[in-house]
Amino acid sequence: MSDHAEASATPVPAFEPPYYVAVFTTIRTPDQTGFGETNRRMEELVRDIPGYLGMEHAQDPGGLGITVAYFRDSDGLRQWQSHPEHRAAQRRGRAQWYESYTLHVAKVERSHGFMRAD
Repeated sequence: MSDHAEASATPVPAFEPPYYVAVFTTIRTPDQTGFGETNRRMEELVRDIPGYLGMEHAQDPGGLGITVAYFRDSDGLRQWQSHPEHRAAQRRGRAQWYESYTLHVAKVERSHGFMRAD
């Protein structure tokens, strides 16, 4: 979902399950006009959705992009899915920015993390 040159290399922490994830995998078109601005706006908006927990992004040099968004409950995820500005961005994405994409939504039943001590 993003041009994340400035993105942190820190993963979203493990949360107490259950919670939900939306995994958005994309291949972009050459025409990315307006994508960065729209993406920044979407990142601002999603933070205001009740139950939003965080987001991670990765982009490989070949053009495969993956965004994972975390939500405490399915209600928050549905609110994000149906947000009017997000719906408009989705339409523009299909019309202009994406060659293809997949969206997977899952309920997380197990979660843990690890961080090396200094």
